[in-house]
Amino acid sequence: MKFREDFFVRKKNEIGVSLNEVQKKAVLQTDGPLLLLASPGSGKTTTIIMRIGYLIEELGVHPSRIKAVTFSRAAAGDMEERFKRFFPDLTPVNFSTIHSFAFEVVREFFRRTRTAFQIIEGDVDLASEQEEVDSESPPLHKKIILRKLFKTIVGENITEDQLEELTTYISYIKNKMILPEDWSKVHVDVPKAESIFHAYEAYKKTGHNKLLVDFDDMLVIGEQVLEKDGELLRQYQQKFDYLLTDESQDTSLVQHAIIEKLTRLHRNLCVVADDDQSIYSWRGAEPSYLLNFKELYPNAVTLFMEQNYRSSKDIVGIANEFIKRNKNRYAKNMFTKNPSNKPIKIRSFADHIYQAKYLVQEIQQIENLAEVAVLYRNNSSSITLMNEFDRAGIPFYMKDADNRFFSHWVVNDILNFMRMTFTHKRADILEKIYLKFNCYITKQQMAALKKIDNNESVFDNLLNYVQLQDFQHKQLVERKETFTQMKGMPPRHAIRVIRERLGYEKVIEKMCERLGFRKEYLIGILNTLEEIAGSLATMGEFADRLKYLESVLKNAKLRRGQNVVTLSTFHSSKGLEFQTVYMIDLIEGIIPSVSEVMNEPHMEEATRLFYVGMTRAKKNLELIVYRKRDGENATESQYVTAVRNSLKPSKVNQKKEESRKRGSKIVPNAHNTNAIKSSEKLSKILHHLRLDKKEDIFKNYSPTQETPSKDDPKYGIEYYRGVVEKMKSSSTILDSNPSFKERIKECEQEFERFKETGIISYQLKTKTEHMERALASKKYLQEFQT
Repeated sequence: MKFREDFFVRKKNEIGVSLNEVQKKAVLQTDGPLLLLASPGSGKTTTIIMRIGYLIEELGVHPSRIKAVTFSRAAAGDMEERFKRFFPDLTPVNFSTIHSFAFEVVREFFRRTRTAFQIIEGDVDLASEQEEVDSESPPLHKKIILRKLFKTIVGENITEDQLEELTTYISYIKNKMILPEDWSKVHVDVPKAESIFHAYEAYKKTGHNKLLVDFDDMLVIGEQVLEKDGELLRQYQQKFDYLLTDESQDTSLVQHAIIEKLTRLHRNLCVVADDDQSIYSWRGAEPSYLLNFKELYPNAVTLFMEQNYRSSKDIVGIANEFIKRNKNRYAKNMFTKNPSNKPIKIRSFADHIYQAKYLVQEIQQIENLAEVAVLYRNNSSSITLMNEFDRAGIPFYMKDADNRFFSHWVVNDILNFMRMTFTHKRADILEKIYLKFNCYITKQQMAALKKIDNNESVFDNLLNYVQLQDFQHKQLVERKETFTQMKGMPPRHAIRVIRERLGYEKVIEKMCERLGFRKEYLIGILNTLEEIAGSLATMGEFADRLKYLESVLKNAKLRRGQNVVTLSTFHSSKGLEFQTVYMIDLIEGIIPSVSEVMNEPHMEEATRLFYVGMTRAKKNLELIVYRKRDGENATESQYVTAVRNSLKPSKVNQKKEESRKRGSKIVPNAHNTNAIKSSEKLSKILHHLRLDKKEDIFKNYSPTQETPSKDDPKYGIEYYRGVVEKMKSSSTILDSNPSFKERIKECEQEFERFKETGIISYQLKTKTEHMERALASKKYLQEFQT
């Protein structure tokens, strides 16, 4: 046993790495199957590297006999770099992704069978994709082939969103090893998706003189080859004595099947995973594999790495409590010996437009931007952030740089509407949007218009040379007038006219009903465009701004490792860590989504996704919600509510502790611990606000004819809200007291916070009620909380 202890002592002296008892057990447990469940920040990569080093240095295993498989190329590279740092004198083992290993198997099989093949997946120039689709001989690339097949089978061009969903659908079926007769049971919103999938599979086998293979095919063919070719299977089984898989919670059924075949003889398999961080079931990941690990490997040893070295006690405690919402999980208790720093903060805004502005104000005060991350559920959230950060001069790295927003058909529609305001003479522009607004032009009429080439207004040509129905004349005259009026209009105003007067938003709603598009997503794009248009003076500036932001987005992914803020989805943030993390857009419908609420397994995955976001933070975690989005009411995510409820006891304890240190006593109050407790305090605040002499103002601007009874529980909050709205609409009051403008603005932002902290009390006497209804300055918030 002494030589084993020497290994840990030696590595501590050489590289300063010291393992805890569970980590040491994981290193020493080398024979047979091992399931190592590693909580966030528990040092799993260090443990993996130390285990491999132990096999080589102490047990004399040759590096070529060890295979380490991980989820991504970046993770494989990180493990290889760390191995060289820990064991500079050793030959590195083979670190690779499961795809690269499967490709090795497939390539060897095709070499033996003399099968010519070609990989059809990888980077492609999205800007030229559509041109390639329209050509007679499109290049051999998965996306372009699917575009071509969709157009042939469905009869129209596929949208970017549909293409993403179609490729996910195909990948899901292959990773789940679903048989063709069951493809129809997989839900997908893409028209004729199953037919397109069948056509795609047939094309890869017969549409070219080589067998065409995409990334998912590597896994499927690799698994099938190992199943059917016993000789090749034995070759790989005898090649490795020890197999280690990292991030196994993200591994799909077909990937698990490959690993199981390789270890069938020696069973020396180390599976490193965290079932609480399994977030890719939509892509075919199989988290149930971990829960049923003992069924496949009855003699497996299970170890729990629960100590978090990353985050403060404040974050670890709340996150550990939060993940226990899920029932289908291993019973783990994440803990840390790190000290407390700050409680998790929850910020609530009146509207989501204030979210990005708030982040700009906060982040501008931080010097080390590399330790700051803004995390969100959907990539669409990044566009507004990018626009605001760029204007404020805040540099950023976008881990998921996705240019699809700028090529989205909604964006192109808006730009084409704007082009029509510069000239009515281009039928080619009208052809792209005539079905998107209320001009009621038929396809036959559009075809007739295109034959007219007289350099006149398309509206005049329709009115003068194309056969129309009686009702169309008035419509076309009005539409021509609208486009004429829009010429020179500021872009934000123009977008509003397009949405409302030209009826574009209603058309989108009908398209959503007919084609299954998500209305909130498309409306969100329009609102984002309005935000970008913001203070821009001309539509030309708006078009230039979109082009500029597209180039900014492309360059954002090149800033990795610089002193910049990281913008990332929750999914792509896994494995990363930052001193300060902001999680944004935390409302119902986004996280969790509507469909997730209706499905328990999906709901548990959404919970895990939120947990992943929380556990990226080392010291500061802030959750951001709002009460309105895109003109509609928004509800705080139930996950934020759960965190808020978990925070309440700790806040009470914190206040008690602060009070104890001051040597003061907490005044008991069953209803409201923050209520004003003396007439002197009330008089002081009323004097500062100059409200003790202005009660008549509030009576004059009551939101109702009759003031509600002061015993009515709705009195305080509803009356107060109405007063503020009336004050906002009254130029007389604002002119007589300009400070009210600023106070009202602050009041809107702090209103929810006042309610949450119990500051607005319904049971206080008349003067207190008047004062609290009018309170509009956070300057005096401390007065209430002391």
